Amino acid sequence: MTNAIHPAYEPVVFRDRAGEFAFLTRSTVTSDRTVEWEDGRTYPVIDVEISSASHPFLTGRSRVLDAAGRVERFRQRFGDRY
Repeated sequence: MTNAIHPAYEPVVFRDRAGEFAFLTRSTVTSDRTVEWEDGRTYPVIDVEISSASHPFLTGRSRVLDAAGRVERFRQRFGDRY
């Protein structure tokens, strides 16, 4: 294994912008912004758009698409040409 080619693997806080949810993990991602965590230490913070706390499928807030209605509209527009 070659030395000094691997990125630093350090603690990082990932924070969900949509919900009030954050978690501390280890990652190679870095950031200039920092946040003070529950343990009193300061860690780099990465803001993410969607996490398991705000994803519609994982939270049960997903919507069901009306596939039958979409097919009927397609047939009305284009008939049996396709």
